[in-house]
Amino acid sequence: MTKAALLVLADGRFPAGGHAHSGGAEAAVRAGRITGAADLADFCRGRLHTAGLVAAALAGAAALGCDPVELDAAADARTPSPALRLAARKLGRQLVRAARATWPTPELDALAQEFPKGAHQPVVLGLTARAAGLGPEEAAYCAAYESVSGPATATVRLLSLDPFDATAVLARLAPELDQVVERAVAAARRAALDGPGALPACSAPLLEIAAEAHAAWPVRLFAS
Repeated sequence: MTKAALLVLADGRFPAGGHAHSGGAEAAVRAGRITGAADLADFCRGRLHTAGLVAAALAGAAALGCDPVELDAAADARTPSPALRLAARKLGRQLVRAARATWPTPELDALAQEFPKGAHQPVVLGLTARAAGLGPEEAAYCAAYESVSGPATATVRLLSLDPFDATAVLARLAPELDQVVERAVAAARRAALDGPGALPACSAPLLEIAAEAHAAWPVRLFAS
């Protein structure tokens, strides 16, 4: 049951809105920082160890039952860019709609009432995993994988990159993704005891700056 739930949650067809976001890849492509598979690998690696680690830890903590209001405030504090905060909340709002339809629970109902404009997506992801009977490891894996699969998929569309090359990038990152998840879950368990201050706060300044520039573009393919 739980393995099937994990497959549903991690499936790109789950209607959580992620397909409309590039995870910073669109801005990186326009700036010439991603021109092919090698650049994509570097971009995804950097994103995995920064934004991915933070998202995975937040999701893991939410799956453990940490206070989602405190976790949302922690997510806000770790997201300097207003554009990225807005994107995270839009994704969270869409995800909570899908989650409540798929795994309805009082916790998800309460979250929707507390955050009518959406809580941060990793927090919602963790509560969704919890509703589906999954644990912090599964929640962290979903969050970490999303942090790199989104940019990889977007780059296929932006550069007409061979999908096999993009998939190879993700496959080669698998050992590092395991390491990130291990760190994230350990941090989530500390946060369950000591509060959200124990969560990682890794910085990715270029992603934040590029997100603000991207949000001002009059024409763009992706929302973020």
